[in-house]
Amino acid sequence: MKAYFNRLFQFDAYANQIILDAIIKAGEPEKAAQLMAHILAAQQIWLNRCLGLPQAAVELWIGPGAKATGFAEKIQENHSAWIICLNGFTDTDFDNTIYYQNLRGDKWESKLVDILAHVINHGTHHRAQIGQQLKFNGAETLPNTDYIAYIRQINS
Repeated sequence: MKAYFNRLFQFDAYANQIILDAIIKAGEPEKAAQLMAHILAAQQIWLNRCLGLPQAAVELWIGPGAKATGFAEKIQENHSAWIICLNGFTDTDFDNTIYYQNLRGDKWESKLVDILAHVINHGTHHRAQIGQQLKFNGAETLPNTDYIAYIRQINS
């Protein structure tokens, strides 16, 4: 299970970086930058929940004016933190229940394995929205952020 999630988080960092490159190339359309900031903030929030740490001091939804400055560093910081976190888990930890509060203060509980799947799927969902925003702003082509394309690339 650990190796599987390590591979997924490797993919996630790769896909975030190539979509960030597309955002920058397109002149940083506002909505695309906001969505990228959201992906990165949500990763930090979920990481702290998984580690049993206090709520991450990040804004989940950044308003107008979001800029991609620092996003590449944040992609790497988040990735490194997730890999360290994953490597600290034992095989049985993946079935552990994580107790947390959402940003409204509602209490929830979820299995670690489901949270990890959510974090990966959340990024995929919003990268698709970023692609749509880039198209709305005139991008003729988009980078291939499909998981299988990533696997093909690392296996070739």
